[in-house]
Amino acid sequence: MKRKLLICTALSFLLLCGCQTADADAVETLSELSLSGGAESVIGKLSERSDDSMKIEIPQTGYTAAVPVGYTEAADQQGTVTKLEYESEDYLRGGSAITKTAYVYTPYGYDDNDTETKYDILYLMHGWGGHAGEYFEFTGTKNMFDNLIENGDIPPIIIVSASFYNDNSSTDFGSSIDEFHEFHRDFEEHLMPAVEGRFHTYAASASEEDLKASRDHRAFGGFSLGSVTTWLEFCYDSDYIRYFLPMSGSCWYYGTYGDFQTEKNVDFIEQLVKDNDLDEKGYFIFHTTGTQDAVKSQSLMQAEKMLARNDIFTPEHYVFYQKDGGYHDFDAVQEYLYNALPLFFGNNSAETAQTEISPYTVDTKISDVISDPVFGNYGRLIFPVDKGYMSGDTLGELRLTWYNFIDPDKTTEICNYLKEHAAAGETVFYDIYTDEEKAADPDKENTGLFFFKGDSGEKFAVCNAGGGFAYVGAMHDSFPHALELSKMGYNAFALIYRPGWETANEDLSRTISFIFEHADEPEVDTECYSLWGGSAGARMAADVGSYGTAYFGGDELPQAGTVVMQYTGHSEYSESDPPTYVCVGTSDGIANWRTMKRRLDSMSALGIPTEFHAYEGLPHGFGLGTGTAAEGWINDAVAFWEQQME
Repeated sequence: MKRKLLICTALSFLLLCGCQTADADAVETLSELSLSGGAESVIGKLSERSDDSMKIEIPQTGYTAAVPVGYTEAADQQGTVTKLEYESEDYLRGGSAITKTAYVYTPYGYDDNDTETKYDILYLMHGWGGHAGEYFEFTGTKNMFDNLIENGDIPPIIIVSASFYNDNSSTDFGSSIDEFHEFHRDFEEHLMPAVEGRFHTYAASASEEDLKASRDHRAFGGFSLGSVTTWLEFCYDSDYIRYFLPMSGSCWYYGTYGDFQTEKNVDFIEQLVKDNDLDEKGYFIFHTTGTQDAVKSQSLMQAEKMLARNDIFTPEHYVFYQKDGGYHDFDAVQEYLYNALPLFFGNNSAETAQTEISPYTVDTKISDVISDPVFGNYGRLIFPVDKGYMSGDTLGELRLTWYNFIDPDKTTEICNYLKEHAAAGETVFYDIYTDEEKAADPDKENTGLFFFKGDSGEKFAVCNAGGGFAYVGAMHDSFPHALELSKMGYNAFALIYRPGWETANEDLSRTISFIFEHADEPEVDTECYSLWGGSAGARMAADVGSYGTAYFGGDELPQAGTVVMQYTGHSEYSESDPPTYVCVGTSDGIANWRTMKRRLDSMSALGIPTEFHAYEGLPHGFGLGTGTAAEGWINDAVAFWEQQME
């Protein structure tokens, strides 16, 4: 779909400036920090505090979740947008009286005569050259507001699309900076009283006292120069506003393009927090940008500084999320709003604030699993990226090329496991490459590591699916194995790699290096780890087991304690190979069982521990072998691995 640019002329300018101000160190640092959040959904991660307010409980960094399919289509229950003209002052030109315009969204069911029902309120600001009402002109965004409310993701809210411009304003860049620097005065003295004096918010009246008293029910967000405006609203108006959504822009209280003065701005923000007792009053900033945003560097630089002061800017108060592949456009803005609003305006109890977790069934569409927002950007990697190697519309109908005995119940169980653990805020996916590495080699976008947690401090296994080095058949050939290993207490990873012998082995070596480097995060023991694989994945396990991780570009690390292989015709071996377990079917038309038998006999003659099983009549790709002669083989394999631990 063609990306919708918010302001074309503005983007042209920002592209030039953004390229000149990139901070490579900031980009590198934030790419590493993102690992702690993975790509998990941020929806619904709230919990109760003793003071009955809500505490944000999401990873402090990570990636935003995609807007669900259908949320940008028209909802059954649609809100209304009303034009509001209000009296203000031209602060840059002597304070002369002027009339300004804002557009106000009221949710489905809003009634002017119902003075008992109160509504949370969100103010939104456009970017350079924009205008009031802009957020509602993008039909998909307005539809998303309707769907968020109709589906219960947020309570009914009022949304205001305002402007820092007026009829006397020039929209050139320098004049725009002057205008948004004065906008806080319009907001405090005119816009907020005009809106909340007419519409039913939590403010008892439009007085300064009542507006401040209702700050917990007010948010402000903006994109591009609107993001810069949002930071200034935090600097000036935190007495009125609790929640802030700066999208693709940093604080310019000091400095501007070419002179961001990031350190000075963060110092100022920190002092504001201390001077105004904001820790006690409560505040929350959801800071965002896109990984492909032309001006992301300013956001990354500010985020790096703020995240480094984690004694002040704790996850309860500040998080930084990126849209993987996001550009400086309104598609990204939609996703930022979708992720932030449930955190700002959750319902009044932890129970109702949680996203409802409806389990998948065998009749669930595969496309619905892939697009489930709980998986963020990595849902697309659960099934083969190259759809030409799979068929079937539902989980129960899934078929994979070269595989047999695919178990619909196991497929459904795996998808539910991933969903439940991701929704609970647990990490079920790790990126093994940084954003910079992915940008340099786009094929690395389709890699990653699914995690099935066992007991804390227990040993780990890496499971590698086959697919003829043409695709990755994880749903039948590595996810089931990893899930069963986790049930036995072992920590199991399932690798989604780049198809191709060399790239697959590079990705497996990188994976092992990654696990060793980050062993404290998944809480794994790196001693006597094991490598598992079926078909092409078995060749990967054998190759890296034999040659070592450094041979394929990884770190110099200990050799695997055990290699477990299924149905492959791999014949190479060496006297330094690790202990190896093999199982295969005697009717395998792709991998002849005799080839594997000869290999293991030769290894045994060298004194290498081995174990071999050939199952009569079984074809290629039987996976766990549920309902076949091979059922239970994984228990034998684990017992063999455990022997090597002794």
